[in-house]
Amino acid sequence: MDIQALSEKFGVNAEWGSGGNFPVFLSRVKGKKVLVITDGHTMSLSHPIVNALRANGNELLFCHFEEEEPVADEKTVERARLAGEGAEYLFAVGAGTLNDVAKYAGFLLKKPSGIYATAPSMDGFTSGVTPLIVGGFKVTYPAQVASDVLMDAALLANAPRVMVGAGVGDILAKYCCLTDWRISHILTGEPYNEEAASLMGEAVRACDASIPDLVALRPQGAVKLMNALLISGYAMVIAGNSRPASGAEHHMSHFLEMDFLRRGERIPLHGVKVGLGTLVSLYLYKTLRGRDTVLPEEVYAEAELLPTPAETAEKLASLGCPVRFSSLGIPAQTVRTMFKEAYKIRDRFTILTLYCTRGLMTEETVDELMEKFY
Repeated sequence: MDIQALSEKFGVNAEWGSGGNFPVFLSRVKGKKVLVITDGHTMSLSHPIVNALRANGNELLFCHFEEEEPVADEKTVERARLAGEGAEYLFAVGAGTLNDVAKYAGFLLKKPSGIYATAPSMDGFTSGVTPLIVGGFKVTYPAQVASDVLMDAALLANAPRVMVGAGVGDILAKYCCLTDWRISHILTGEPYNEEAASLMGEAVRACDASIPDLVALRPQGAVKLMNALLISGYAMVIAGNSRPASGAEHHMSHFLEMDFLRRGERIPLHGVKVGLGTLVSLYLYKTLRGRDTVLPEEVYAEAELLPTPAETAEKLASLGCPVRFSSLGIPAQTVRTMFKEAYKIRDRFTILTLYCTRGLMTEETVDELMEKFY
């Protein structure tokens, strides 16, 4: 798996460097007017690359969000879009939210965008879609793949622990969503893309093996994690949808995100919520055999290949991620409802769909899940 060759195939400059030393990127934007997008957390991290752009002769415009955690919604995107009208390239310094904002604003303006990744916290850097909050709901829109993803291994390795943990949560989730995709293929005949699934599976295993390096703050761990996050985006492009990277665990995360919005509370990191959903999906898979249903043996065999919830929880906890929903201040009744309703978030067959449509998500099953994960 040659990440550079793969990036070039998709027209992405995935460039490792330090400070402002990113010669390929600087040559690609030479002579362009660049909009720099920052927030209250990433402004201080932007100085080396901003200085490098100035030394490169670029004229700079700025779009700064005062909040440390802006939300990717219509207002945020519109502000970036307006600021980018006078630019030729939109460049975000940040991670999930600012990456989504820059990609979608650039898509609307038909102008290229890029990101200086300040944390390895999610897998949207190279995806061709953007999730936005619209009218209180999480909606995924077609967008553009970033032209440039700039990465500093030392900076990423030393990002806030929970942001590194969120990235790991988003990657370990692929064990489950790839299995969701596979069992949907077995049970419903949904098309299955072996190239995308194999690429994603290989990246997940490499990232999983690097968790000790991430815990020890070693840069090589951040490299493996970022490679997996980049590959997740490429796998989605190959598949033509988010199947290689999103299953029941993401549906649970989206369900909770909308609940936080309704309650007017700060939304926890995407990968943190996805990590919790992954624990639930793993448990449902691992306890599937013996429940009151008869499925093809191949489905049970797929479940047996998965890691256990306990070992996955230990890995997430080692990186500062919560392993119980109650740690996020979510009401118990909301979580109980999530187990029964989150599968409706998208018309996509997952382990939650199987349980909820075949009579397996009984009150007793919900009680089990609450005891284990709330």
